Amino acid sequence: MTLRWLSTQLWRHRVMGLLLTLAVTVILMLLATQSLQNTRGHNVRLSGERKQQKGHDHKYPPARPGSAPRHMVSSAEGIKKRLLPTAESINKAIKKRRSPPPVAFLKTHKTGSSTVQNLLFRLGQREKATFAFPYYTYQFSYPERFRAEFVDKLPEGSSQFDLLCSHMRLDLSQLRQVMPPNVVLVTILREPLRTFESVFSYYTSSVPAFSRAKQAAARPGNKDMTALSVFLEDPESFWDPTEPRDGLAKNPMSFDMGLNNEEWNATWPEDLSHLEEAIDLVMIAEHFDESLVLLGALLGLEPQDLAYVRMNARHSSDMTMLDDNARAKLRSWNALDSLLYDFFLQEFWAKAEHFGLDRLKTGVAELRASTEKIRSKCVSRAAVHPSELEDLVRPWQTDTATVLGYEVKRNLSLEDQGFCVRLVLPELQYHSHLYFQQYGRDMRAMPADQHLA
Repeated sequence: MTLRWLSTQLWRHRVMGLLLTLAVTVILMLLATQSLQNTRGHNVRLSGERKQQKGHDHKYPPARPGSAPRHMVSSAEGIKKRLLPTAESINKAIKKRRSPPPVAFLKTHKTGSSTVQNLLFRLGQREKATFAFPYYTYQFSYPERFRAEFVDKLPEGSSQFDLLCSHMRLDLSQLRQVMPPNVVLVTILREPLRTFESVFSYYTSSVPAFSRAKQAAARPGNKDMTALSVFLEDPESFWDPTEPRDGLAKNPMSFDMGLNNEEWNATWPEDLSHLEEAIDLVMIAEHFDESLVLLGALLGLEPQDLAYVRMNARHSSDMTMLDDNARAKLRSWNALDSLLYDFFLQEFWAKAEHFGLDRLKTGVAELRASTEKIRSKCVSRAAVHPSELEDLVRPWQTDTATVLGYEVKRNLSLEDQGFCVRLVLPELQYHSHLYFQQYGRDMRAMPADQHLA
């Protein structure tokens, strides 16, 4: 055993120098053995060495008026027994598992982020985590840049926030004022052209630029043209860079990540570098299962903890097929998102190689087997039209996209029913339920003209 081999085995330490005497080598071997015994073999530090961050004080907003929306909370409160894990299952989990570290998940739009959020909601509920919830409703005053004052107060009896996974526009310095210094920061990106198509479909009526394109498509001269094709003919004529609600209308992922989404400038590479340094894992939607395996390694989770169903899937009739001309126009309009995606795609595979590709392949197989087993236990029907779903499990709908859901099997035990409902529970219902569970009251209503779902 050479000193070079020993140096590669020591966790997060680099040892350089000349050969030492035999006695020193023996000491190092003993230290290495102890270190490896105390380190979980399946964990991996995916982001390399992170700079230590100073502790931060929490900032809380002053009391503000607002009434809570009752439609989701009342439903969740009424079926409390179906959502809450039993005391027995929680006690078993506590005995067998080590608590994961604090997590902040930057929930980007139309990238598969709702599926990740559901997983984190389930994890947090099981671990009795303290959630960093928005002061108002479901989002951190989006599309404004995130500020610490957008977070509701720390609940009585809690010493820190453990999980943050609601929509925001990222501001790293403000986020660090809310979450503990050892927070694991995670986000997800998706191929930019499909992301924009999905964003356009889902938010046609709520993003002003898209609404104007929809109105233009209804004119006689634009017969047989979709609103998206009309928009792509001359996007500058519809998009207003001074309108905050138009943030998603150009390079939406860059916008969510807190980058300049309007045009390339001299600070863009430096800003991107700061993100790369700060974010522990950028998941890739096109490699979703591989991403979950790497996430599980970061958080110390087992395959069954990572099981999922795809949330917020649209009906196929609402998806626009992109020809070569449309793809070229989308790529040009979303050039910064393409740069962002390509950069983190390379980083993703670098992390995957560091993790071990064979190990990753094995992890994906285990995840898929566990997911299939859990889906078979829980789901009686998938891709169910919202008109056929009960309120509790019906996803929020827009007037331009039909969002499908899941039907849970009948005749399950109370514990399995709760688990299965949580597995398929849409974002708004789950958010409302967890907020009520944490604070014992309804969420505050979003002030007028600030809501973008």
